[in-house]
Amino acid sequence: MWQANHVALLFNKLYPEISTRVIGITTDGDRILDKKLDEIGGKGLFVKELELALADNSADIAVHSLKDMPAKLSAKFSLAATLKREDASDAFISNKFLTLELMPKGAVVGTSSPRRAAFIKKYFPDLRVEMLRGNIDSRINKLDNGEYDGIILATAGLKRLGQEQRITHKLDLDKFIPAIAQGALAVEILSENTHLAQMLLPLNDENTHVAVAMEREIGYLLGANCNVPIAVHAVIKNLQIKVQAMLLDDTGGRSYFSEKIAPVDSYLKVAKECVDSLLQQGADTLIREYNKCI
Repeated sequence: MWQANHVALLFNKLYPEISTRVIGITTDGDRILDKKLDEIGGKGLFVKELELALADNSADIAVHSLKDMPAKLSAKFSLAATLKREDASDAFISNKFLTLELMPKGAVVGTSSPRRAAFIKKYFPDLRVEMLRGNIDSRINKLDNGEYDGIILATAGLKRLGQEQRITHKLDLDKFIPAIAQGALAVEILSENTHLAQMLLPLNDENTHVAVAMEREIGYLLGANCNVPIAVHAVIKNLQIKVQAMLLDDTGGRSYFSEKIAPVDSYLKVAKECVDSLLQQGADTLIREYNKCI
């Protein structure tokens, strides 16, 4: 709801003569909280009901966390704008320990993300990872109730909801590489609505658009489903784009890493080179293993 209201506010500043109304939609991803996302259909569970609202014209715009969206959309829909990216890092929150490094053997870390769980098992194999689902407030409440010794959430979500003060430690972006498109908001519309697409163009941040497009292209070319612990992060600076990509298994025992730096205008070509590097290392074996589990 914060995301939708944020986009509505930006739209109203552009077009004060147009009234807007925010419609709250509860998705399957919001309702089913006792299972891992990969067990109930993946991140697309946060998208389909919003796309149905677009399709039946009960809504004109759908606002998403871009990391929840599939790498390729149906031709019926398009991304009209990618807003300027918020902090893409992961945040460690604990009432007992200042960092993950200071947690003792057997301490419990809560996360629902296969990527975050895999990184914890890779770097801190003595810690215990337990599933943590729900909205930000409910996850923090579970921590405060003593169900976990620490939890990991997206820094962006905490900042947007005014909970940044709860962050105990931000995780290193080079070590805990973020999820594809983490921290970015997307505005989705019907592809046929070209007039609205033009109206929304001022909301698009070009650097964010290119960076997350590269990240999404890497995920798409790898064919990695939501089961696969995959991390991809691209940053643009001085007309250069730097991307880091890693695939891990759920034990943290196997990992495949690639880093590329190139001119921004070659980002799609470099995305392919990054994928080729990962596959040459053997990442295709890992992807096949996870894809069999769907």
